Amino acid sequence: MIGAVLSLGGIGFLAAVILGVAAKKFAVEVDPKEEAILNALPGANCGACGYPGCSGYAKAVASGQVDPSLCTPGGKAVVEKIAEIMGVEAVVAEPMVAVVCCQGDNQKAKDKYKYIGVQDCVTAQMLAGGPKDCPGGCLGLGTCVVACPFGAIEITSQGLAVIDREKCTGCKKCVSACPRKVIKMTPKSASVHVLCNSHDKGPQVKGYCQIGCIGCQLCKRAAEEVYAVENFLAAVKYDTYDAEKARAGMEKCPTKCIRDFADGYPEGSTFKP
Repeated sequence: MIGAVLSLGGIGFLAAVILGVAAKKFAVEVDPKEEAILNALPGANCGACGYPGCSGYAKAVASGQVDPSLCTPGGKAVVEKIAEIMGVEAVVAEPMVAVVCCQGDNQKAKDKYKYIGVQDCVTAQMLAGGPKDCPGGCLGLGTCVVACPFGAIEITSQGLAVIDREKCTGCKKCVSACPRKVIKMTPKSASVHVLCNSHDKGPQVKGYCQIGCIGCQLCKRAAEEVYAVENFLAAVKYDTYDAEKARAGMEKCPTKCIRDFADGYPEGSTFKP
């Protein structure tokens, strides 16, 4: 009995020695900068930087392959911390947030047919181009909600996706997930946006949506520096954005498809401005 115990103890001791030697021999050295950068990152592993997780990005930054400012969820504080670790100047880009360019919920926009399938926008889009009559309107089935790692998106009771501008980190996950490309990235400093994604002519838009852009150009005439109209759809020119002029154009819009998020979110949203 004692011999068996001693034998097992000896085997255990020998195995421990072997594992210890192997650990030292095959240990992978980690760059101290890489480890420090990884600790500075938010750990969201959202992929906004273009790398598979925070560890991949930390390694790329530490090796000097990429810019330290690509972590949008981390914001200014993380960029400055990483720049300090790397010994370079912090260059903080304009924060970007995602905006759903549509207000055509189930009350304001018509459907081609009643969809009763899987609650997924990609799946619904495969069926005759989606149930919504507007070819560019939000389907409101929540694929973007599932994709968002920060809980920044909700679906209203009338089937419209809305993004919280404070919770949004600009990771672009929702942009990639949306099959109709309804979600656009916009500067956070700009609060006025054209919430429409249809390039159809005015009479056709009126036929399927109460609040779509009809390409009337009234916003452009009121503030040409801020608005452009291409292919029957108005858009804000963010590079020359001016809040006062943007509001002036918004007030001329006959369908109210232009919204200032400083006034509030689309109807039915629980998010506060």
